[in-house]
Amino acid sequence: MYPKLFSEIEISGITLKNRLTMAPLYLGYAGEGGTVSPLLLDHYRLMAKSGVAMVVVENATIDHPQGSGSNRTLRADTDENLDGLKELASVIHGEGALACLQINHAGRFAGSEEPLAPSAVETFGRMPRALSDAEIHSIVDRFAEAAARTKRAGFDMVELHGGTGYLLAEFVSPRTNKRTDGYGGALENRRRFPLEVVAAVKKKLGDFPLGYRFLADEWLPDGLQLEESTSFARSLESAGIAYLSVMGGTYESFFLPHILEQTCKNGYMVHLAAAVKKAVGIPVIAAGRIATGALAEQILEESQADLIGLARVLWADPEWPQKVKDGKEGAIVHCDPDCGDTCTKLVTKGKPAFCVRWPHEKMKAWKERME
Repeated sequence: MYPKLFSEIEISGITLKNRLTMAPLYLGYAGEGGTVSPLLLDHYRLMAKSGVAMVVVENATIDHPQGSGSNRTLRADTDENLDGLKELASVIHGEGALACLQINHAGRFAGSEEPLAPSAVETFGRMPRALSDAEIHSIVDRFAEAAARTKRAGFDMVELHGGTGYLLAEFVSPRTNKRTDGYGGALENRRRFPLEVVAAVKKKLGDFPLGYRFLADEWLPDGLQLEESTSFARSLESAGIAYLSVMGGTYESFFLPHILEQTCKNGYMVHLAAAVKKAVGIPVIAAGRIATGALAEQILEESQADLIGLARVLWADPEWPQKVKDGKEGAIVHCDPDCGDTCTKLVTKGKPAFCVRWPHEKMKAWKERME
């Protein structure tokens, strides 16, 4: 059943046992200050045990606190967290999955008092400060250092977070990049910063696989759209990126009524992955409420993507891969788009998330742990 979904694929010389990956999902499980907590380890142990080929760990900051989305954002910017990261990679490997760490600078969405961005464009009532050239170069170096630390920690791959409207995406977007220097204006200049980050990271890593969380469309009329993003995708391929994990939207578009309506539909971002796949030859990951084995198999069979990224789908039911493989899809606990988005509301309040769809015993155990 679903032969394509459960077939092997190779990324930069590394064999994945199937086409299923865990897409990065922030749940607030790290400790205060971004440490690797017991709760975080238990969570990723369960995700790796699910049967996916690769677990992509949620964004880890390359610059704390300036580039951290919150005080519970993982840290990859210091050797003080290296032992924790090593344990995290080991836990994932112990359950038979490959481990990838996503590294990030939150830019204008950082929780810092003075967020940084390509340009001073107001964001939710806050005005970020435009980066100087010297600061840009420093951040490039910090990405490279965090990537090298990730490799030392024992992860199999690194993923750059170029999605969700964070710093890498902010430079590419015509909406948030109003610079008039060599980093702004035409797409050729707006893509310069992320390409410099890719070059610096690859110089540090050598032939170590480097993926990219890729924003294909901001879902805003004056934002980045497919015509420019697919051109940028080709640039990333030429720069040596190993795969593109495709997504749509930013925090400024996620909660628009028509976007909320779309996100309730299965496979709501697959068309973006399909457009990117037509533009590049490297593996592409599709995500966005891919809730059934049939849909996942169809996406692969129709060459809309090469791999499937599961985030809330897997979190709601870590047995999803095995149930799909065994033909027991009727027993899957599905993420409910009508739940009121409880998990998102919790993390925006700085609290660890839980899923209202979890079975009673799991919910009870989770609450007891939080007390």
